[in-house]
Amino acid sequence: MTERTLSTVYDPKSVESRIYEVWERGGHFAPRDGARGTFSIVMPPPNVTGVLHLGHALDTTLQDIATRFRRMQGYSTLWVPGTDHAGIATQARVEQALREEEGKSRYDLGREAFVKRVWAWKEQYGGTITSQIRSLGASCDWSRERFTMDPGLSRAVREVFVRLYEEGLIYRGNRIINWCPRCRTALSDIEVEHVEEQGVLYHVRYPLEDGSGDLVIATTRPETMFADVAVAVHPDDDRYASFVGKTIRLPLSNRAIPVIADSYVERDFGTGCLKITPAHDPNDFEVGERHGLPALVCLDQDGRLTDLAGRFAGLSREEARARVIEALREEGYLVKEEPLDHAVGHCDRCGTVVEPYLSEQWFVRMEPLARDALERARRGELQFLPGRFMKVFEQWLTNVRDWCISRQLWWGHRIPAWYCASCGQVSVSRDDLDHCLHCGSADVKQDEDVLDTWFSSALWPFSTMGWPEHTPDLARFYPTSLLVTGYDILFFWVARMVFMGVHFTGKMPFQTVLLHGLLRDAKGQKMSKSKGNGIDPMDVIDKYGADALRFMLASNTVLGNDLRFSWEKVEGARNFLNKLWNAARFVLMNVEDGFSPQPLEAQSLDLADRFILHRLGETIRRVTSALEEYDVGEAARAVYEFTWDEFCDWYIEFAKINLYGDREEKKRQTQSVLLTVLSRVLALLHPYIPFVTEEIWQALPNTTGMLIDAAWPEAADLPEDERAVEQMRVAMDVIRAVRNARSELQIPPKTSVPIVIACDSERVRGVVDQVTDMIVRFCNAERVEVGAGTEAPKQAAVQVVTGAKIYIPLAGLIDMDAERERLKKEASRLKAEVERLEKKLANENFVHRAPQEVVAQEREKLADYRAKLLTVEERMASLEG
Repeated sequence: MTERTLSTVYDPKSVESRIYEVWERGGHFAPRDGARGTFSIVMPPPNVTGVLHLGHALDTTLQDIATRFRRMQGYSTLWVPGTDHAGIATQARVEQALREEEGKSRYDLGREAFVKRVWAWKEQYGGTITSQIRSLGASCDWSRERFTMDPGLSRAVREVFVRLYEEGLIYRGNRIINWCPRCRTALSDIEVEHVEEQGVLYHVRYPLEDGSGDLVIATTRPETMFADVAVAVHPDDDRYASFVGKTIRLPLSNRAIPVIADSYVERDFGTGCLKITPAHDPNDFEVGERHGLPALVCLDQDGRLTDLAGRFAGLSREEARARVIEALREEGYLVKEEPLDHAVGHCDRCGTVVEPYLSEQWFVRMEPLARDALERARRGELQFLPGRFMKVFEQWLTNVRDWCISRQLWWGHRIPAWYCASCGQVSVSRDDLDHCLHCGSADVKQDEDVLDTWFSSALWPFSTMGWPEHTPDLARFYPTSLLVTGYDILFFWVARMVFMGVHFTGKMPFQTVLLHGLLRDAKGQKMSKSKGNGIDPMDVIDKYGADALRFMLASNTVLGNDLRFSWEKVEGARNFLNKLWNAARFVLMNVEDGFSPQPLEAQSLDLADRFILHRLGETIRRVTSALEEYDVGEAARAVYEFTWDEFCDWYIEFAKINLYGDREEKKRQTQSVLLTVLSRVLALLHPYIPFVTEEIWQALPNTTGMLIDAAWPEAADLPEDERAVEQMRVAMDVIRAVRNARSELQIPPKTSVPIVIACDSERVRGVVDQVTDMIVRFCNAERVEVGAGTEAPKQAAVQVVTGAKIYIPLAGLIDMDAERERLKKEASRLKAEVERLEKKLANENFVHRAPQEVVAQEREKLADYRAKLLTVEERMASLEG
């Protein structure tokens, strides 16, 4: 695929698309026979209207890591990709284009022509997000790509609807739903975005019909009072006990309503009196059902007041509120107004305030489905990562409400129900009907509504495998092994897939659910267009490459926790890729083409060789263990630390001794170690950064085939030597300490220095004696004196490491007087900063009034200045006497 050479600089733009095309064209994403069984996963289907955002990027990266890992382990691996038809979003997009380009609405075209227009739009623009997911490196089997409105998946939707209807688990009824007056459709809870707004709590006087007094209710929505059917108080509220059972005269409409007692009322909120409006509030609806109250509607589907509002009929909600408040004030019913901050639901597509609305809709009866799913989960058939989400899952299923599944749209799976004008019965069928199944009349009409998009996506794990047919994929890959998604759709999607999977296949749809957090900006704020803090992942890929984005996301992931994005983190990931690339170039420049590593016999290996091979084995075991638990962040951090710190920064430097020496057998031994470590590091990193690792793999002299098909690295054949690790870490600590001291004192690298190492014990001295030659070479030491309990030399810089103190006598190396003066000035500056911050943090006004993050930053600065001052004072003391 590439020549066995690497360019001087890694350029992701010249690599990523080329490699991905080879992978996809070569069928490397398709499942192969696997000795270890099967691993399957389905992609949470992004909206066909969508483009890649950071949430998709994280989701896709985590899935690809798991898939590539299991593929390399020898599993027959299937990752099914696909997209969702996204009813509201797609219809809104096409309607907008129709308005802007032709000045028409969907009603001008009619349903059939409009749906054809949406299909045409989908074919033209619907592949944007899948092409972007490809650019991220997703190794899913595109030959099995699915769409929620494919013929097979549409058949599964029909089958599920009809079976549930036949079992009495789907019904049509009047209940409160979320209604968007602009989109003119019901919305699911997740399609409602709650925004904190400043509102007003209006206190309104409702007079008793017998003239004996009045009750004051508190409401944020006075325009709905025309649909009030009662005023409720808490049964234990002594203030209002004598009012229960009496009748109140409704202001502005002069209609009589009862005073009732219900424990739903919060005695401490507002006045403790609650207006009950069953048609416009879900909680009021339940109160109304408990007390047998009627449900009156005072708002229509466009959000305008109905004839029930009398003189206010026809006004919009906003106009009506202002006019009603004005009338209540003029007629003496308005007692007072209080500011109130509260969350208001908005349609996440058009931004319109959502209306709780009583409407005749189709519902799924959830309690029986939830009960079965919960029993199976409690038996251990379902695992959540992190495990704390099992409690959240149980809470959702324990308090579940019936699910409104009908939407007033034209794009989607049309509800398979036909209404007969002759007998008034409803016929539900798997096939399209031209006659009534009850009376045989041809005068039938299909329901105008379509199904909630979440209905079809709830079937995704098994409908994508060919259900209700008994397909080979269904038999082989279902139940799936893993689901990866955000914790914010635990109920809206995950729980519903569990319901449907258990009910229709008798099995959990997946064994494990990995719930990741949400992506936020560097300050921890939610990303949004309005805040201007959103990040387009395609911009990141264009600037730094897909691997850098993937590694940043994965290495900063802690299961279930939100993740902060920053460009600095992406740059750090890019730097890691460059470090790996340069290390690979070094190895290739020092290994001839066609070189084959020799067996690694522990007795013939140098100390540095034994150290790096032992640490490689430990890293392989640590990474494998973490990925087995899908702890991708922990695995990434483990391989990062080994690759950057131990292999690149240390072993490669030690390797140069033999590579540039005159002993051929030592050179070949070091070449073998370098290739062994590099090839296994590439395999460990491949699930995270597949493009750069594949490119380097193809350049290695001892590899065949592609890295995507290679076996996961093992540690069993690597020598183990804890003693070598102990010795090398001592050497590394000493070398690092001396280099730090030289840098701080600005001693030129070419100037050799004497080193005195005072060990805490004879054991430590024995270890240091084994690595003295390394210390001399890598510290440019003119001599090294090692002893246990050695006295500190005068006028020496000191560094402390575990088990020893390192002294560098400075006489003759630096200008002692100049250094003392420099340290004195630095100490004076640091003392001034410490005193300034101590005074600032002693000011209670600042500590209590300033933002907590500002106070925390000042405390961090103080701790940093104190630590620097202590270091300077220690250096000053070391130069005395």
